[in-house]
Amino acid sequence: MSNFDSDGGSENQWEDRGELAWNEFDWERYLREQDEAIQRYLRFYDGCKDPVDRIDTVAEKMNWGQDDWSDDGDAVETDDAEPAEEADEVYTLHKNPIFIATKGIFLSLHQSWLPLASDPENVPQPVAVALLASLHRGEEQAVQAIHALDFGDYAMAVSLFKRALSALNGSLALVNDDLMTRSRLLQAWREEALPRLFDLREVWLRVIAECREELERPIDDDDED
Repeated sequence: MSNFDSDGGSENQWEDRGELAWNEFDWERYLREQDEAIQRYLRFYDGCKDPVDRIDTVAEKMNWGQDDWSDDGDAVETDDAEPAEEADEVYTLHKNPIFIATKGIFLSLHQSWLPLASDPENVPQPVAVALLASLHRGEEQAVQAIHALDFGDYAMAVSLFKRALSALNGSLALVNDDLMTRSRLLQAWREEALPRLFDLREVWLRVIAECREELERPIDDDDED
């Protein structure tokens, strides 16, 4: 799969790790570094004021590539771009650009909604819980889809991303409810949340399209090279 690869993809990564033997401290340090990657993505995302090409602009700043988050193309260098990873850096799902973008955008939605929804005077509690549950379902299905993507099971990835999109549509329905226009606080949150939900949909639809291209490619294509 050409687009959305991260550090060369995950194929055979576990077999190629050789003598790598990390303890709990090593993995904790590694996971903290990946948490910081999500925070860095979110800083770039929040700092991008133009919503039209925001996901591509942020991908560029993350050094994922100008057009398609792929390592195959030349990334446009910027002063605040992420430093290039070392060639021998260990790859896990946490380094997948789709994972980072998905987790980052969902994190921003949760961080902004929880303080608002925790006060019953701001949001009726059934609505607050329903939206949190819907966001959680979408994130869970998307992460499962990215797992399938990393293992090269494109058909399963498409099915799981479609489930994530279904949950996302449920979140959009809740966000577009008349209730969200009845107070300034809710209306302000809605105006911030809607572009983020649509960005998630755009990212997932792109990956679905790439997966379907792979599934439609004749099996003997590689043999003709």
